[in-house]
Amino acid sequence: MTQFELSIEFLEEVRTAVAAKDANKIKFMIDELYPADITSVLYELDTNECKYLFGILDKEVAAQILSYIDEDTRTKFLKNFASKEIAELLEFVDSDDAADILNEQPLRMRDEVIGFIANKEKAQNIQDLLRYEEDTAGALMAKEFVVASWNWNVKHCIEEIRTQTANMEKLYTVYVIDDTEALVGHVSLKKIILANDSTKVATICEKDVLYVETWMSSEEVADIMQKYDLDSIPVVNVQKKLVGMITIDDVVDIIKARQELDRQAMAGITEDIEEDDSVWMLTRARLPWLFIGMCGGLVGAWFIGLFEKNLVLIPAMAFFIPLITATGGNVGVQSSSIVVQSLANRTFFAQNLMYRLLKVLLVGLVNGLVLSAFVFLANWSLGQPLPLAAIVS
Repeated sequence: MTQFELSIEFLEEVRTAVAAKDANKIKFMIDELYPADITSVLYELDTNECKYLFGILDKEVAAQILSYIDEDTRTKFLKNFASKEIAELLEFVDSDDAADILNEQPLRMRDEVIGFIANKEKAQNIQDLLRYEEDTAGALMAKEFVVASWNWNVKHCIEEIRTQTANMEKLYTVYVIDDTEALVGHVSLKKIILANDSTKVATICEKDVLYVETWMSSEEVADIMQKYDLDSIPVVNVQKKLVGMITIDDVVDIIKARQELDRQAMAGITEDIEEDDSVWMLTRARLPWLFIGMCGGLVGAWFIGLFEKNLVLIPAMAFFIPLITATGGNVGVQSSSIVVQSLANRTFFAQNLMYRLLKVLLVGLVNGLVLSAFVFLANWSLGQPLPLAAIVS
């Protein structure tokens, strides 16, 4: 299947079908689309259109779409649903995504939805996740994972894998625990398949396993998984008992969010904002650094005023003021980008501060000399007097 591209014609056709309540035509149009593609269609529809289209979808597909929608939009959208309807959708959502969705809802609705969830084990798993602080490994983890006791043989392990993965979409690895349910290692599917039925799991599991604890920040988890190129990582409590698993798709969301914050910081935006936020929020996020920039401009104007007599004697020097200020602005953008990048590196603060300052000073000096020579040669080639070219450069 080729990649779906949303066109105006397709969107208008969907809107017409929704207005006519033609469920069969809508299902035919979106039958071969991935949930992520259907999500992009929903973003272009109004609330009533979304509600109708969402209502005719298969519950499992609708649940996937619900987990794809961004937080602010999802919170507004779910106001149109009863608690029982939300509970029916969460039956098809992983426990970590379900906990994230419920965390966005009022406390009363949260309790009602959990009460309506038919799968009581899933409801308990969601409740367990809700008690962890936001942006921690505990809040990020899922309770759907495959676990094997080190006392089992391979035949028993395979039977348990079949049972435990019945409601799971993906199987990343099999974690091994001891008699106290403490994590002792992990074993790959390849080793399980190649081993004899009577082989003990303890003899084929890898005991050198990386793990995170429930209290660790989500950014620490993302750093560990990036560093060691992991698809998943187990989560343990303070007793080192296995309580969950974090997968790469959850970490990608964290990395993207962090990159977005870095971009906004480099652009001089002080809050995490979106284009559809209110005027007040957009203004509040932009004003602080605009004020700082304005103060810098006023200081620059005052400094130029100190050379008013020189500018009167040689007015041509004023022509080069925009050149100098523009270059200063470009240097500032480059410097802020490098600073933000360095702050994201945990080894930044461990390095010698004086060495870094001298290095930055040397870079600035070399760049200044190169640009100065370029400006001098440009002015000289254009026929400007040599004294003026020397002063400007």
